[in-house]
Amino acid sequence: MFESLGISPQVFFGQLMLGFINGSFYAILSLGLSIIFGLLNIINFTHGAQYMLGAFVAWMLLAYLGIGYWWALLLAPIIVGVLGMIVERVLISRLYHLDHLYGLLLTFGLALILQGVLRNAYGVSGLPYSVPPQLTGGQNLGFMYLPNYRMWAAIVALAVCLATWFLIEKTRLGGYLRAANEDPVMLGAFGINVPRMLTLTYGFGVALAAFAGVLAAPIYSVNPNMGADLIIIVFAVVVIGGMGSILGSIFTGLGLGLVEGLTKVVYPEASSVVIFVIMAIVLLIKPAGLFGRTV
Repeated sequence: MFESLGISPQVFFGQLMLGFINGSFYAILSLGLSIIFGLLNIINFTHGAQYMLGAFVAWMLLAYLGIGYWWALLLAPIIVGVLGMIVERVLISRLYHLDHLYGLLLTFGLALILQGVLRNAYGVSGLPYSVPPQLTGGQNLGFMYLPNYRMWAAIVALAVCLATWFLIEKTRLGGYLRAANEDPVMLGAFGINVPRMLTLTYGFGVALAAFAGVLAAPIYSVNPNMGADLIIIVFAVVVIGGMGSILGSIFTGLGLGLVEGLTKVVYPEASSVVIFVIMAIVLLIKPAGLFGRTV
């Protein structure tokens, strides 16, 4: 098979592994988007900027306070999540009863502001963020050399995705969150503070984006455009999986990462557009997405 394609097994399986790693990032980012849309009905175009902000907060913690990677994994999502909750209370909460377009325009404007501020402060050349010493080096798999950190990032991203799915779909708290979207008045009648729950939900979705940013910081250079380069692909993942579908985001993110990796082997020129071609086909066949529900 490999001979007929004109490629070596090493290249094929190497790209498959890289596609899996990229897919894990797509999954965790699209998961945060799906949570915010599925439970709050807000199309959060700031998500890419919040992913970038997570990487920048990790870099600032190290550069200015000497706080390293392991603490940044905890602190950066909390810091960015709290900032997100403030934005939700002050601005986004005013748009819940309006058309989705207003939320999209607001969050798109916020993303441009964040990118502009950090671009003016730090430029666009990129800031290095070192791999922690415990995760340096790599493993020789025979068909490729796999850096330990990339393997760690993929495994952690998937673990967070599965834990989030379990929280939303299988726990009482997740039931409250879904009820807040379906019938907030009825939930409030049972003594649940619905506005606070919505704020915490938005903060959690934002924290997921920031967590992904910290994971990505040692792999990619920390720069203000890193979120803008990724958010369009992540939106495509969410649309293909089904807007608001938690499980759809996880499976579609991983699947599209693998497809993208294999396309780089078979037809590299199409690797940058294959996800959008798939999105167009899925929307023609099933407009609600692969895992979405038709209303």
